[in-house]
Amino acid sequence: MEIPSRAVRLRADPVRLPTTLPKRHPGGAEGEQSESASQYQTTFGSKQFDGVTIQVELWDRENSPEGSTITDNKWTRYIQEKMSAVGINVEFVTVPRGDEVNWLRSAMAGDTAPDIVLTYTYSIAQEYYEQGGVWDLSEFVDGADQALNMKSYLGQDVIDYGRLTGGEELCGIIARRATTARSNFYVRKDWMDELNLQVPTTTDELYDFVEKMVKENPDGRTDIIGTSTWDDGYFLAAFSKLATDPTESLIACKLTRDYFDEGMKELYKFKNKLYNNGLMDQEYYARSGDDFTSFIVNGRYATFEDHVIASVDLSRGSRLQTLQENDPSADLVSIPPLQNIWDGKQYSTIYSPGGLIAFCPKSADAETVEACMTYLDWLCTEEGGFVISHGFEGEHYNLEEGAPIVIDAAYNSKDKDWVNVDLFLTGNSGYFADPSIFSKSTAFKYPGYEDHVIADYEHALTGDYINDIDDSLYTSPSQPELAADINLVKEEWVVKLITCPEAEFEDNYASYMAALKDAGVETIEQERRDHFAGN
Repeated sequence: MEIPSRAVRLRADPVRLPTTLPKRHPGGAEGEQSESASQYQTTFGSKQFDGVTIQVELWDRENSPEGSTITDNKWTRYIQEKMSAVGINVEFVTVPRGDEVNWLRSAMAGDTAPDIVLTYTYSIAQEYYEQGGVWDLSEFVDGADQALNMKSYLGQDVIDYGRLTGGEELCGIIARRATTARSNFYVRKDWMDELNLQVPTTTDELYDFVEKMVKENPDGRTDIIGTSTWDDGYFLAAFSKLATDPTESLIACKLTRDYFDEGMKELYKFKNKLYNNGLMDQEYYARSGDDFTSFIVNGRYATFEDHVIASVDLSRGSRLQTLQENDPSADLVSIPPLQNIWDGKQYSTIYSPGGLIAFCPKSADAETVEACMTYLDWLCTEEGGFVISHGFEGEHYNLEEGAPIVIDAAYNSKDKDWVNVDLFLTGNSGYFADPSIFSKSTAFKYPGYEDHVIADYEHALTGDYINDIDDSLYTSPSQPELAADINLVKEEWVVKLITCPEAEFEDNYASYMAALKDAGVETIEQERRDHFAGN
């Protein structure tokens, strides 16, 4: 089963270049010309450094096993050994994970930050760059002979996400997600089969599908909940008009989308219809996550949306497995996205391709930054990132169908899993050059449910994509000041829109739009429009 992929495949071994590129001879009337190497050599193995020391931030989760420390363990020593071969000494600077933003601000203000610092908050990196405190990494990465492993593994699109100002400057290196799959819409397949229902493809078909599940479910239950609410997933993809226009979709953000996306009115009207016809939980707004899981495992939900593979995910309560303990004939499967009401296409909401951002403060000199980029380039190789992420074949994993399959999860947990995520700075969720390998590797963790997992990842990446990147790439000047008021308006009115009598919907929607306008939503939208138009 093929899964859509926008990732490039990585060569098996690190790229190693000579320190000087060969001359090229284009010929022609101009005669022989030559091209020398870039000033900075950052492809791993292309330069032998002379004992350059780099300091790298390392998040401390206070979970070191006995016999190891966060800075002195099997994997930090592995990194130091490999990097010393090219003359780079790696020192790790520990930072409490729960306080990393406050620590970063203090370290940057005091000029004591390590040479590679990390954050998931892109606006912080942008802020320091615009204040002149962060290196422009483009001169270390963009050259044709520079950072070739990084370019191969991350891909140009992910690298370009680090150009936070919208220009050519590269503020930081963004870690690449192993998959951008975000969510699934699940249905009770056993009921669907017994009722001879087809997988819905439109919003009208979905409504009829849910209604039959609730009112005609084969178990004869009267406590069935037709579907759940989800802010930014399956329903958004079906109703959003902005999804059909990539330019406008980029300009809008989560704070402004309800006001500027015509499709949001239709989405809330659809949810209001579901609610008023008893097809949604009548007290959904007061439910906790524990309630949600309890209703699933006790067979109350006919359909629901949640994170990708959430039906079988151990970390989310093994819901399908538990449901089948209560009802062996029950089954939950994901279905593909619906057709969008505006253009008939399928869309999937996905995570941004990038995770954390690593950047270099100006307190580091140029040669140190060159060594830092060489280190990140090495992390994009199989010798680097793959080993740190997955360990060693035969000890930590076996390869099956090209996917690394864990041999002993308990052993890995004590040996590497407690630290490997925080050492692998150029990837999120493990080193995988291809999302299909990631889904296969994940599927093998769920014996008996492999097909469910593979299908979940396929469905979560079906059609065109709605990127969940709007707020992380750019924060408008007024957004921090206005966000709290806008969110309060949304919290107050969205519940009213969904739960009010259908006859009151139009008046409530008009009041909601007026309240958003009064809260300053148009100011943020104009600032975002000006920013993206200028770039």
